Amino acid sequence: MPIFETLSSDKQIVVLDIGAAYTKFGFSGEFSPRTIIKSEVRCKTTKQFRRVWNYKSAEDLYDLLVDFMHSIFFKYALVSPKDRAVIIVESLLCPTLFRETLAKVLFSHYEIAMLLTLPSHLVSLSSLAVETAMVVDVGYKEAVVIPVCHGLPIIQAWQALPIAAEAVHDNLRSLLSSKNTGVQNLSEAVLEDIKIRCCFVTEKSRAEQLALVKPGIIPCPEVKFPVGGTDSVIVTGKVRERAFEVLYEEDNDHLCLSTMILDAILQTDIDLRQKLADNLLMIGGTTMTPGFKARLKEELEKQLKCNRYSKLNIKSFAFHDLPCKENYAAWLGGAIYGATELLNMKAVTKEMYFKENRLPDWINLRDNVRTL
Repeated sequence: MPIFETLSSDKQIVVLDIGAAYTKFGFSGEFSPRTIIKSEVRCKTTKQFRRVWNYKSAEDLYDLLVDFMHSIFFKYALVSPKDRAVIIVESLLCPTLFRETLAKVLFSHYEIAMLLTLPSHLVSLSSLAVETAMVVDVGYKEAVVIPVCHGLPIIQAWQALPIAAEAVHDNLRSLLSSKNTGVQNLSEAVLEDIKIRCCFVTEKSRAEQLALVKPGIIPCPEVKFPVGGTDSVIVTGKVRERAFEVLYEEDNDHLCLSTMILDAILQTDIDLRQKLADNLLMIGGTTMTPGFKARLKEELEKQLKCNRYSKLNIKSFAFHDLPCKENYAAWLGGAIYGATELLNMKAVTKEMYFKENRLPDWINLRDNVRTL
């Protein structure tokens, strides 16, 4: 038996959540991921790190995923992928090219036994034992809102905007450049470190005051953040409090994070609207920012006063408190589902995959037409 094989006779089910910035890996039935790594691989030619999602073509994506999955199985998991079951937790808006290429890599290159794909917004509710909730996923590239009603995602009500961690990083870079020199050359990792260690979501009243040329309030203390061991960047109190404002500022179409949630509620049945408002579930690493939920509730209550949402007739908003960190809530749902009999009923086996060379997809009529 290889040294990387487990001692158990039954092979453990691998659970993966490949995000735009970070990938969560672990086994089914566990309460937290074994490891959380960046979704990137070192290019063999340039020796530079490349994000898995920044692919140029289908062939380029295939090569990136082969190297990425190799590091997961043989560096972090220390298990053989051959004849093993794998669960992939993915967004319902995941590009078809990515999911099909990932399946091709797992079945053709690593010869796994079966693959089960689970929608992240739905499985996130499994740790709460609720069937109806408004799931708001704010990750790295975009914020996606999908209501789940009685255990079914309402696809026609989905909302998505490119306001997430990447937008916060861009806003932080522009705010820092007004007080520091050379900030435009700061790497994404340094900006993320500054964001996590120094910045927070402030109250709406303070944000409006800080947006003025001469604020009528005193900002929080500034921070001298070390960069590269010898240099430093001055992070003023105004920058610390305004870094996340890009999530709440309306664009030219009057859209922002709060309007996304209310627009999604508008697309659902009138009898479910208050229940969805009372069951807001925040997932994704960006939602872990201090003050995020409190500010979002302020913004939602403000938007309700507009004529645009007067017909909603919502009286209150309430947020769920997850039993885990928000950044791996979807992974935990996949681990819970993997411990049930769903894998044997819904998984795509190796024989089934090579028969059609594709995965079942909700957007494909071949997989959704009901037979009478």
